[in-house]
Amino acid sequence: MKIQPTRSIWSIVALAGSVAVFNACSGTTKVASGSTAPAAIPAPTGLTRFVDPYIGTGFHGHVFMGANVPFGAVQLGPVNISEGWDWCSGYHYSDSTIIGFSHTHLSGTGIGDLGDVAVMPTTGEVQVMRGSVKNKSRSYVSAFSHEDETARPGYYAVQLKRYGIRAELTASERVGFHQYTFPQAKDSHLIIDLQQGIGWDQATDTHLEKLNDSTLVGYRFSKGWAKDQRLYFAAVLSKPMREFASVQVVDSLGNTTPATKGTRLKGVVTFATKAGEQVKLKVGISPVSTENALANIQAEIPHWNFQKTVAAADAAWNQELGKVQIKTENQDQQKVFYTALYHTMIAPSTFNDHNGDYWGTDKKVHKNASFTNLTTFSLWDTYRAAHPLFTILQTSRVNDMVNTMLAIYQQQGKLPVWHLMANETNTMVGYSAVPVVVDAYLKGFDGFDANLAYEAIKTTAMRDESGLKAVKELGFIPANSEVENVSKGLEYAVDDWCIAQMAKKMGKQEDYAYFSKRAKNYQNYFDKSVGFMRGRVSKTEWRTPFSPFQSVHMKSDFTEGNAWQYTWLVPQDVEGLVGLLGGEKRFTQKLDSLFTVQGNMGEEASPDISGLIGMYAHGNEPGHHITYLYSYVGQPWKTAEKVRFIMDQFYTTKPDGIIGNEDVGQMSAWYVLSAMGFYPLNPANGAFVFGSPMVQQATLALPNGKSLSIEAKNNSATHKYIQSVTRNGQPYLKSYITHQDLMQGGTLVLEMGPKPSPTWGVAPENRPRSVMQ
Repeated sequence: MKIQPTRSIWSIVALAGSVAVFNACSGTTKVASGSTAPAAIPAPTGLTRFVDPYIGTGFHGHVFMGANVPFGAVQLGPVNISEGWDWCSGYHYSDSTIIGFSHTHLSGTGIGDLGDVAVMPTTGEVQVMRGSVKNKSRSYVSAFSHEDETARPGYYAVQLKRYGIRAELTASERVGFHQYTFPQAKDSHLIIDLQQGIGWDQATDTHLEKLNDSTLVGYRFSKGWAKDQRLYFAAVLSKPMREFASVQVVDSLGNTTPATKGTRLKGVVTFATKAGEQVKLKVGISPVSTENALANIQAEIPHWNFQKTVAAADAAWNQELGKVQIKTENQDQQKVFYTALYHTMIAPSTFNDHNGDYWGTDKKVHKNASFTNLTTFSLWDTYRAAHPLFTILQTSRVNDMVNTMLAIYQQQGKLPVWHLMANETNTMVGYSAVPVVVDAYLKGFDGFDANLAYEAIKTTAMRDESGLKAVKELGFIPANSEVENVSKGLEYAVDDWCIAQMAKKMGKQEDYAYFSKRAKNYQNYFDKSVGFMRGRVSKTEWRTPFSPFQSVHMKSDFTEGNAWQYTWLVPQDVEGLVGLLGGEKRFTQKLDSLFTVQGNMGEEASPDISGLIGMYAHGNEPGHHITYLYSYVGQPWKTAEKVRFIMDQFYTTKPDGIIGNEDVGQMSAWYVLSAMGFYPLNPANGAFVFGSPMVQQATLALPNGKSLSIEAKNNSATHKYIQSVTRNGQPYLKSYITHQDLMQGGTLVLEMGPKPSPTWGVAPENRPRSVMQ
């Protein structure tokens, strides 16, 4: 198997970058002295002790670092001075600078945004500029060391070397709670930076005002990946302000003028501090108003007990992590598993107030909604495994997710594509909310209007944008009319298959026939003469020249991939794909070749194409189902070999321990499900295909007090092949299990062995099928 350069290379690069940045910063600053050791926060005792938030902060993982609670609106964490693709979350392990602690962050995205309401504690002469890597003079940036940093679910702490200030952060759903331990200083400050954002984010209108000697309110409107972002906030201090100034920066030198509104607005809070004095700050956020932001503080953290809030956040994480109790060979496997599970619960994030109010895509305030409104839907990624995982472990939230999508449909005329802060970014291809909505409906979730849901999925599919007009007229998207046409067409076929299944269950036979036909459109991109999916200009002409290896980012027929990778994107009709490729034998031969073939993707290939085994790219989502295809042709042992290799090699406990962009929980959801022993190859048929469990045992807490016990007997690094399965003591011959059977609970016992079983999962009647009976 051919894989990418080992992550140790990236670790060396990261450490070298850290030293370089640290020296550049510490060489120009003076560390304050006189601070005393703060009271220690008790160590976690539950499953949170296995979560390592550093995993994925190196290489291209892009994960969030900081304090939050499951699916919370607030992600309160540090922002580095560096910018670029590896800083999409605002933080990268290679860096050793901090320019503030912001209240909103993205986790595992390939585009940077958010970073709202940054707070930076300082001492001495006031500086209001964040600075840059090339120019740190007249700025408030500070160096830090990972040795002086603590990170765990719901809590983050770091020592700011420049000022001798210890910063500690925790959070509730809508409130960020800061605790700063200052040295003795006549002039200690909190800089509130409303100009600063992350990545593409740019302030368009901000406001800051003082209500009383301990309360500030304001808003931050900005544009970036999401074009019209609006966030209101209220900040309450435990210590009265001696002085407060709100200023607008007027030039690149940091000169200012008094102002309460502007696009380069900074607030400066000043007070004197004693050595070891702790100053606390609670910042509530709201998509609706400053009044609601204040009310969120009162509702969620009405006290000043920082440790109590840390304990509450830890308990919230333990409650969610505790839905899966595992036994493994070693602690590293537990760390990888529970960190992955943690990463699946950062988003979708809450986007409403404690009273239910939220800001809609229609730019209106919706009062007291009957559901929890959410945001940060990376659906092109998460429809594949994260949302199917939610239907097992987050059953109480699935209806909220669907209701949010239906509200978005009503407000913007289509289901969300990649939704962020009440904005449609239209990022990535397909209408990938459809599999999520359909999967929920077919699995029996009934906390939403099914008729509205069907209206939403059908209306979304019948629009004319992004090549859909051609889909309706021709059955394919001409390569000379749309960039990424093959990827769009293949994703549309997946989505249309899902619509057909919902139409069938609802008795809409005409729609079932129509969308079933559209679901076969993947066949129109397959060129039998070359054996690959490829772009076609017309019914009689293919795009030339053609290379199955070449990938040109955002300019070719494929989205972050090539023909080798996309030819397999037919999870809705594997039997049909087997037929296209010439039957089971030739299908298997080509699938084997995917993991060994070598070729040059070209200089313009996307950096998202990572985690290579031959041309299989685990670091990018369109391939996440591919290893499980072997079970459809009766060779589940090949699935076991490759799944186990990926889990061993591409998921580790190091900062670069995720082989590619984490993609808002999808990379982690793949691991969580695969480690338990199964994966939803088809995103909406309710079947989970068995692979090779990493855990020795997993116990899942299910609704209504039920539990599911999964035991992998004789499991080890060498005993990776399933020999037989029993369910509730009875032989279970199928190489898949349905969601319905999983949710009934009981006991699954997988007998593992060192060699492939010649019988288990081989017979056609025991293999998974695209359409379950």
